[in-house]
Amino acid sequence: MKIVVCVKQVPDTKNGVVFNADGTLNRAAMDKVMNPDDKAGLEVALQLKEKYDAEITVVTMGIPDADAVLREAFAMGADKGVLITDRVLGGADTWATSSTIAAGIRNLDYDLIITGRQAIDGDTAQVGPQIGEHLGIPVISYAKSVEVEGNNIIVERQYDDRTHKLKAAMPALVTCLAEATTPRYMTPGGIFDAFEKEVTVWGRNDLKDLDDANVGLAGSPTKIAKASDKVRKGAGEKVTLDPTESVKYIMDKLNEKHVI
Repeated sequence: MKIVVCVKQVPDTKNGVVFNADGTLNRAAMDKVMNPDDKAGLEVALQLKEKYDAEITVVTMGIPDADAVLREAFAMGADKGVLITDRVLGGADTWATSSTIAAGIRNLDYDLIITGRQAIDGDTAQVGPQIGEHLGIPVISYAKSVEVEGNNIIVERQYDDRTHKLKAAMPALVTCLAEATTPRYMTPGGIFDAFEKEVTVWGRNDLKDLDDANVGLAGSPTKIAKASDKVRKGAGEKVTLDPTESVKYIMDKLNEKHVI
């Protein structure tokens, strides 16, 4: 069984956000981590590897130092890693990103593709399902658990206040929730071995089945109109009243704002 896991290196926003002049994130100037939903998806794949002797290939698209998330995946137990990187791929929106990653995956053998539900730097939840559409395979999103039954996957899917249990024939794509599982820690031996493994690097010319109209910033139908760091709220109005006056004050404010 061959599993492809898509992971993304995302900015660690604890130390602030840096933007380029065109409104895109300056990823090279920021600390970076593996996207939490993707790490949960990797853990799901590792559990399937332990049960079914699967081979895991981790794929990421980004700047050259995005290979750090592949090394982390190696240290957790992944077998192979592919970095898709090229200057012409920069500035891609979800459509251009999914088109590019799907073209890369076409170079691989796979039975199951696992992605995170969404990335914390975009929160669109679009790239995973779009990859499935580009490849023409079934997609099950918001997965809490994944099992294999013959040539099928059985997925427990979170849906509002209940769960769905779905079955799909492989090859298929699943997007995982961060809450699906607790990712394992890297082991000391795994960290050592991770830097002995070779990462496969592909540029634009290695992606044969990819239209130039769907590449990078120029191939992105979504454009950023404006970007800014999180706006902090003011202190607001503070009053000190007794309980009866407080109730009247709150009710008056709710009426004033047409809430009631």
